[in-house]
Amino acid sequence: MSNTKYIFVTGGVTSSLGKGIIAASLAKLLQAQNYRVTIQKFDPYINVDPGTLNPYEHGECFVTDDGAETDLDLGHYERFLNVSTSQANNVTTGRVYQTVIDKERRGVFLGKTVQVVPHITNEIKERMCLLGETGDYDIVITEIGGTVGDIESLPYIEAVRQLIWELGDENAMVIHLTLIPYLSAAGELKTKPTQHSVKTLMESGVKANVLVCRTEHKISDDIRKKLALFCNVKQEAVIESIDAETIYDVPLLMLNEGLDQVVLNTLKLKSKPIDLNRWKDFLNKYKNPKQQITIGLIGKYVELQDSYKSILESLIHAGASNEIKVIIETIHSEHISSQNVSEKLKNIDGVIVAPGFGGRGIEGKIDVVRYVRENNIPFFGICLGMQMAVIEHARNVMGHLEANSTEMDEQCKAPVISIMEDQKAITEIGGTMRLGAWDCELSEGSLAYKAYNKNTISERHRHRYELNNHYRKDIEASGLKATGINPKTGLVEIVENPNHPWFLGVQYHPEYKSTVLNPHPLFVDFVKASLLNKTLK
Repeated sequence: MSNTKYIFVTGGVTSSLGKGIIAASLAKLLQAQNYRVTIQKFDPYINVDPGTLNPYEHGECFVTDDGAETDLDLGHYERFLNVSTSQANNVTTGRVYQTVIDKERRGVFLGKTVQVVPHITNEIKERMCLLGETGDYDIVITEIGGTVGDIESLPYIEAVRQLIWELGDENAMVIHLTLIPYLSAAGELKTKPTQHSVKTLMESGVKANVLVCRTEHKISDDIRKKLALFCNVKQEAVIESIDAETIYDVPLLMLNEGLDQVVLNTLKLKSKPIDLNRWKDFLNKYKNPKQQITIGLIGKYVELQDSYKSILESLIHAGASNEIKVIIETIHSEHISSQNVSEKLKNIDGVIVAPGFGGRGIEGKIDVVRYVRENNIPFFGICLGMQMAVIEHARNVMGHLEANSTEMDEQCKAPVISIMEDQKAITEIGGTMRLGAWDCELSEGSLAYKAYNKNTISERHRHRYELNNHYRKDIEASGLKATGINPKTGLVEIVENPNHPWFLGVQYHPEYKSTVLNPHPLFVDFVKASLLNKTLK
C-alpha cells in the first residue's frame, strides 16, 4: 500500500456552501508546502457524467485533457492548483453502478447476490484510492457531493467509514463543512444546525476531525468552545469560513485560521515553509486595478453564472494579468435583434459570444457578430460563438443569405457549419462528442500566433459541428481567414478577420485551461484589445 494520505470533505445543513472551494484552498496551502496534492469529486446523482445535464440544472460541464465531461468543481481544482485533472478525478453514482452491473453481467461476482454493501461500497473505495495508488501524490482530497443525510450520499459515507477503519486515523481524516446561520431577529449566530449535521454524520459511523463553519459574521471563542464540546472536535479544529470578497481570498483566510496546520497535525505530516508569493501578487493586481473595461457576454444561460463559470474566471485571471478590472455585462441573446443591438452594446468595450447548443437565441448572436464586425469592437467567439461568426460572414459578406448550421436547420442550402463526419452515425448523446485535448497548428503572424507565441497548441474541445471545409476556400477568399488547423483532420480550429482590430473565433474551449498562475493567452490578449478599444472611443 502507498503512503498516500486521504482527506474527505463532506457537507451538512445545506448545499452550495462551497466544499469545492474549501477543498481547493486546502490543496493550495498543502501544495505551497511542496506536498503533491490532487482533488477528486464524487457526485451522488445517477447520471453517468454531467455531459447530458442542462446548464440550468448543474452549471457548466467542465472538460479534461483526456476527454472526461466532469463537474464544474474540477475547474476550481485546476484553477487553484495549476495542475490538470482527468477522468479519475470525477466519479458519479451512475458510473459506479454501471461498472458494478457490467461486472455482474460478466460473472465477476460468481453468482453472489450483488448489494450496496459490499459491492457498491467496494467499487467506491477502489475509485477513491485509485489516484493515491499511482504513487504520484502525497495527499488525495476527496469531495463528497451533496449533504450528509441525503439518501443518495449514504453509500459514499459508508465507503468513507470503511476506508478510515482500513487505513487508520493517521492516514485518513474528515473535514465537515457546515453552516452557522445568523438570526437577525435574535441577533445571534446559531450552532444547532451544525450540531445536528455532525450528529447525522456520526450516526453513519464517521467522526469529523475538522469543522469548517460558513458564516456571515465572526465566530466568537465561546461559539468555538461550544462547537468543539458538542461536536467532539478540538477547539483549534473549529475553522471559521467567513464570506469572502472573492473565492481567491479563501486560501489566505484558511491559512490565517490554521486549517493546513490542523490537517498536517492530524495526518502526522510535517509543516513546511509556505510560498504563496505568486498567489498574493495575483490578488494584489486583481484588487488594485489601474483601469477598467466592460465586456459583454452574449449567451442564453446568462441567468445562472455557473453556466459560464470558466469564462468568467478566465476574464478575472486575464484582467489581473493586465491590471484591469473587468466588468462583465451578461446579455441574453434571445433579447437581441438588429433593431436593438446598438443600444444593447453601447457601453461595451469587447464582446464574447458564448458556447452552447441548440437554436434558441442564435439570430441574436448573429446580429451581435455583425454589429461588432462593422463597428470594430473586439470579438471573441468560443465554440458556437465561432460558428456564429462563420454564419454571419457567409450571410452578410459572401451573400449566402440562407447560410446556417445543420444543427439549426438540417435542410439549409448553405451549410457552412455541418456535423463532423465521425459524428453522423452516433445515436447516443452521452460522452460521444469530440472531447478532450487536440492539437492545432497556428498561422504565423495571426492574432492567435502572437498571443500564444508558438506554432502548435493543444486545447480542449466539446462539440459535434465544425466549419464545413467545402466552403473554406470561398470563406477565406472573402476575408475570414482560417488561422488554426488540426494537423490530422484538417478541422478549422480558429478563424480571424485580418481587416478588424481584434476579431477571433475558436472551435475549442480556451476557458478550460486558464488558471490563476497561467492566465490563458487569448483572454489576456482580448482584454488588452478591449482596453485599447475603450481608449479609442
